[in-house]
Amino acid sequence: MQTQNPFLDEMAKLSTAAMGLAQAASEEARAAFRAQADRMAAEMDLIRSDDFEALKAEVAALRAEVEALRGVKAAPKAAAKPKSGAKA
Repeated sequence: MQTQNPFLDEMAKLSTAAMGLAQAASEEARAAFRAQADRMAAEMDLIRSDDFEALKAEVAALRAEVEALRGVKAAPKAAAKPKSGAKA
């Protein structure tokens, strides 16, 4: 929208340019912060939450498998034990 006042037109152009510059500066700052955070996480040997959740699910599956194997191993021992009160 253009007005008849050249001063207002110039102010509108300047404010539009300033908003574009502020948005670009914001995106650049966000990218720099993310890069710094990634670098710090790598130095601390941290992992991302999605990797952690995948590892946690894998550990839970392995624990269930170990428990199942313990049950299979214990079953023959329980069957081999003589019952109390039985004559030998």
